[in-house]
Amino acid sequence: MENKQRGNPLLKWGTTAVLGLACLYVVWLIFLSGELLFGVLATGLFGLGFFVYLSNVSFAYRYLFPGLAGMLVFVLFPLLYTVQIGFTNYSSRNLLDFDRATAYLLEQRTPGEGAAFGFTLHPEGSEFRIKLEPRHDEADTEDPAKRAALEERSYVSDPLALLQPAPPAEVQFKPLKGSSVALGEPVGLSEVIKHRAVLSKLRAKLPDGTLLSYAGVREFAPLVPVWKRDAGQSLVQVATGKVYSPNFETGFYESADGDRQQPGFKVGIGFANYEQIFTDPKFRGPFISIFLWTVTFAGLTVLFTLVVGCTLAVLLNWEALRFRAVYRTLLFLPYAVPGFISILVFRGLFNQNFGEINLILDYFFGIKPTWFADPFLAKVMILIVNTWLGYPYIMVLCTGLIKAIPSDLYEASAIAGAGPLANFFKITAPLIVKPLTPLLIGSFAFNFNNFVLIALLTGGRPD
Repeated sequence: MENKQRGNPLLKWGTTAVLGLACLYVVWLIFLSGELLFGVLATGLFGLGFFVYLSNVSFAYRYLFPGLAGMLVFVLFPLLYTVQIGFTNYSSRNLLDFDRATAYLLEQRTPGEGAAFGFTLHPEGSEFRIKLEPRHDEADTEDPAKRAALEERSYVSDPLALLQPAPPAEVQFKPLKGSSVALGEPVGLSEVIKHRAVLSKLRAKLPDGTLLSYAGVREFAPLVPVWKRDAGQSLVQVATGKVYSPNFETGFYESADGDRQQPGFKVGIGFANYEQIFTDPKFRGPFISIFLWTVTFAGLTVLFTLVVGCTLAVLLNWEALRFRAVYRTLLFLPYAVPGFISILVFRGLFNQNFGEINLILDYFFGIKPTWFADPFLAKVMILIVNTWLGYPYIMVLCTGLIKAIPSDLYEASAIAGAGPLANFFKITAPLIVKPLTPLLIGSFAFNFNNFVLIALLTGGRPD
């Protein structure tokens, strides 16, 4: 018993030490990637977790901590991060921060004025030799004199293990002519592409000191930097000598004449994005109309699904109705079928010329509505389809809630001579509305963000 009691603390603190080292490693990786904010948050979250589970003071929070941590990481933080992005110029042109955008520009290279060399890979055991040969017109290779001249300027490397993760950054090449190297047949293009990641890191050094860089799947060439640093934070375009300075208001490197370089970088712009939504006519009109339609769409969807689903639930609760189980199963099928399949099926059913819905309307009423061309009819179509997809959910909820209502209330109502409508509005509706309200709010939120329906059914058309 004493050994067991002594072993428990060792197991506890040993496990804690292992978990602590694992958490420190994760935090170190986050900081190493340059994500300072994420690193600080991860450090705080891990530290709080160790405090909660190791301290007796916070014993009551041990069961709540996983849920609270999950809410913080997956709900609160994305929400705050999204709001923060709204105060910056974040866009497809301004994805990087300033340091990364600067590093990206400084890493750009372009072929220099020196001659380019084609290369081939020649296997030698488990390693490869690289042969460099000046670029030439393939038609001239049959000329013995020109072929000999090419051999004079061809170079070969020592055997290299190109599969190793860290090959030599600089590889010395020697003239092929006069060497005792016997090269076999070169490998094919697919094998060259297989080693492209390693080849792109090599620098080929010729006997005269010229450095060549990987410039394509069949070429090494002298590469020169496109940009170089100037005084302060400015960059100079090597080819033109043009100076570009960072503009921390627009988030771009700009020249004196207003020319901008991509990529830009993220900068804070305050409330400019929100001001543009409400002051720029190009955004204000569409934003307000789209927002109002989205609210209307979500609200009407909840209303229609509630009416249809609740009505069906009341009918299926009628004990005198035969085959209730069969009807309930059939009516639940729209919810069991994947939504995107039902949407695509309805897209065909509403086709103006060949859809079954228009064929029926044309046969009985002589009309063929343009569901996808008329804005009002497109909205009607969307509401019909979404009601079809959503009513089974409400029907199941209402069925369960109605089953929970004591039957004594309906028996007393029958004795008093009340009818079905009085039963629904005086007994059923008041008793199910409170537990149903949070679920209806959730349904409204879901439909407010229901992009899939619009994208698959109409693609946002007509404008």
